[in-house]
Amino acid sequence: MNTPELREQTARQLTASAQRARQMTAFVGLDGFVDEILHVVDKRDSATSFQRLPTIAKFAARLAGAAGKSTNVELVNIFTKLGGNGPIMANALASLGLKVTYLGNLGYPTLHPIFNDFAKCAEVHTIAEPGHTDALEFEDGKIMVGKIESLKEVNWANIGTRYGKDKFTAKFSSSDLVGFVNWTMLSGMSDIWAAIQKEICPSLTGPRRKIFFDLADPEKRPQTDIEQALQLIAGFEKYFDVILGLNEKEAHEVGDVLGLNTSDQSPEGLSQVAAAIQQRLAINTLVVHPVAYALAVSDGKVSLVEGPFVAKPLITTGAGDHFNSGFCLGKLLGLDNAAAVLTGVSTSGHYVRTGKSPSIADLVALINNWPSK
Repeated sequence: MNTPELREQTARQLTASAQRARQMTAFVGLDGFVDEILHVVDKRDSATSFQRLPTIAKFAARLAGAAGKSTNVELVNIFTKLGGNGPIMANALASLGLKVTYLGNLGYPTLHPIFNDFAKCAEVHTIAEPGHTDALEFEDGKIMVGKIESLKEVNWANIGTRYGKDKFTAKFSSSDLVGFVNWTMLSGMSDIWAAIQKEICPSLTGPRRKIFFDLADPEKRPQTDIEQALQLIAGFEKYFDVILGLNEKEAHEVGDVLGLNTSDQSPEGLSQVAAAIQQRLAINTLVVHPVAYALAVSDGKVSLVEGPFVAKPLITTGAGDHFNSGFCLGKLLGLDNAAAVLTGVSTSGHYVRTGKSPSIADLVALINNWPSK
């Protein structure tokens, strides 16, 4: 579903709510990376000119051909940017107008320079050195090669000593949106969630707020770890309206962990898996964002919306985090799931076309001038 009526209604709601968005607060964490966006050289024509290896399949074939032999892979740095699911999502929320506080590993004891601009638009706190990602981008996807040794320092003890438990509690207890992302790479995240539920949540007061989670490609983690994470996420529903965000691959992985039938790869099959995950976890909302569309499930009802698909995006690293920021904005503003999904796909659609995080005005412009296929 992506009708002119939905787009007109959503654009009108976003325009009317722009001022309200600027009064909202978000507290997001807990990772941090320096991202190098790289292309793989297929043929080098000269010192300054090369042909890019276009697809992951061709890259995989080249690597497979080196088995038992050897090969050289040349990577060209297109640009270097702030990275990590948390900083990208938080930066996007700030561009959408929210007052954002970020806590993560962005350099310690001093901020890494790559995050200087981020620190100008958000209140930023850092407790460890950033990780590093080599993001190999292709026309049909990306391969993220992470160096994450420093992320082990993101734990409950260091949050207390390097940031302060009282400050953490104050932000966690008052922000309109709380976001915890990149569980997979943060080995201490489950312990942090457990500590929050034990030490902070029982004392929460006031209206229910929204809390967002993104596991971030849990394939490499043991099934028992994933099961524990899902139980902890579900445990926050007692205190918050929980939103769990997954991409298509992650939705099938979580479905497999929960014992669901994930064999149907169609949109209808993914919708069924998503509805079953939402019901099994008993959380407020599950949202899944494949490349060409996205869907959200609340109370067993699926809302699926096609995105402004682009065949050759300028950038794809961070597209999912931008979708998450846009979807969360929609939910914060009281939009229904279909309009919130449209806001999400428009946020990511603007980003992959321009390489920049959009404002609400940018979203409205894209929605009102929807790209033709």
